[in-house]
Amino acid sequence: MKELIKQIAQGLVDQPDLVEVSEIDGNQTSVIELKVAKEDLGKVIGKQGRTARAMRTILSAASAKMKKRSVLEIIE
Repeated sequence: MKELIKQIAQGLVDQPDLVEVSEIDGNQTSVIELKVAKEDLGKVIGKQGRTARAMRTILSAASAKMKKRSVLEIIE
């Protein structure tokens, strides 16, 4: 899951080397934290949050296959 979000985020931003993804695992749920450069934050979130919502949808579909729940947090 962590690599999936990293690949998507790196494709969206101008500074892909500054993309940081960390994963906090729990029993049922894992939290994936995405950190990008301040200038790229708008690109990751998108207009009215559409890009962030799309990333969360892809993440939830992929994690459902693994019978787990994942939550994406975008950190400023």
